Amino acid sequence: MGIHAEHTLPFDRDTVWRWHTRPGAVTRLTPGFLPMRVAREAASIRSGTTVFSLPAGQQWVARHLDSGYVAGHQFTDVAANQPVRAATQWRHVHRFEDAGQGTLLIDDVSARIPEPLLRPAWAYRQRQLLEDLKFIASLPRTAPKTVAMTGSSGLVGTHLRAQLTTAGHTVIPLVRGAAGPGERHWEMDNPSPDLLRGVDAVVHLAGETIMGRFTDEKKRKIQDSRVEPTRKLARLAADSGVEVFVGASAVGYYGTDAGSFPHTEADGPGEGFLAEVCEAWEEAARVEGLRTVHIRTGLALSGAGGLLPVLKASVNAGLTAQFGAGDFWMSWVALDDLTDFYVRALLDTTVSGPVNATSPEPVTNAEMSAALAALLHRPNLLAIPAFGPKLLLGDEGAHELALADQRVVPTVAAERGWQMRYPTLEAALRHELGREQLLVSQG
Repeated sequence: MGIHAEHTLPFDRDTVWRWHTRPGAVTRLTPGFLPMRVAREAASIRSGTTVFSLPAGQQWVARHLDSGYVAGHQFTDVAANQPVRAATQWRHVHRFEDAGQGTLLIDDVSARIPEPLLRPAWAYRQRQLLEDLKFIASLPRTAPKTVAMTGSSGLVGTHLRAQLTTAGHTVIPLVRGAAGPGERHWEMDNPSPDLLRGVDAVVHLAGETIMGRFTDEKKRKIQDSRVEPTRKLARLAADSGVEVFVGASAVGYYGTDAGSFPHTEADGPGEGFLAEVCEAWEEAARVEGLRTVHIRTGLALSGAGGLLPVLKASVNAGLTAQFGAGDFWMSWVALDDLTDFYVRALLDTTVSGPVNATSPEPVTNAEMSAALAALLHRPNLLAIPAFGPKLLLGDEGAHELALADQRVVPTVAAERGWQMRYPTLEAALRHELGREQLLVSQG
């Protein structure tokens, strides 16, 4: 049992090998739809150890074998869980061979797990590696950057950090707690004058989660965690000689009733609490002399967290992902496309101001529900009453979040010719939910 999978990449062996040796590679290759996350990454694929967290506090320990390492050609990892169980009798040999001007990547896995169960994960890995290498090749040629990042442990931050490091850049997490190796302590209300010493760029993702009931206290935390901390960090960035400040924002900028026509970056703010917060958030980041980009994020679709697993669970339970009539617009973006937006904003010196990070094809809630049901082979018959989200989020929270009508398109990206990995909903869902096919498979 196990799996043998191989596919040819249109990149030379040194490029493909070097990508695998960099920090973040294992994070980029771990499918979000699997119940495992990288807790600690190996310092070396020659002899290091990677630890994955599993449900119920369990762990999967993968140890790289020096005896199975051939620089530029092969590395090997085995499950080192103690005690060894049948499911963790695992040996994975990664081989890299020249194939014309490209590279043949061969994965041989010996395990007690049947191939059909491993196939979705390997299809994801193959697609992820190919798309990451293609994306890196499309970027402007620049010297490696040192990027300071807030919110680096969140869903977007985790994957963006890994994407930057596999592309050869250095990421310094700015953390509010005790700083670990490679991190710096960030005091939100009073950042240290030398916080951004030696930093080329700042990515600012941190902020109180918007999920939850919109009580007065919750709304205060949402606003207070964004506006003033952003203002102080942006001013410090300008004073420290940072080249660019890329800050998170959201399509909530356009208001809760923004579905009557496709909104572009040229449109002004709408009405509602989150529209006001986004406008103030973006304004706080603007400092004279500092290139600033505001990433107005749509609904980020990831199998690892956020909205998609909730909608999937509802469909799998025999309900749907449709609220009421389902006629409101949802402007979504695949997680990998979202992190691509951030990387391009960092490295393309001609980009400034707002950038809509959404798919060019927004869908209605009813269309989202139908697409999920079709992919999961479930019925799409019983809509969830609109009062359902209100029970969980309250009237204002439901109107601002679950039932927000927002039709937004990425005009800046389109004008610049930025290619998206998953421009259609079906393509994004297939990748994030493990419904793709192996590129090439034998065994």
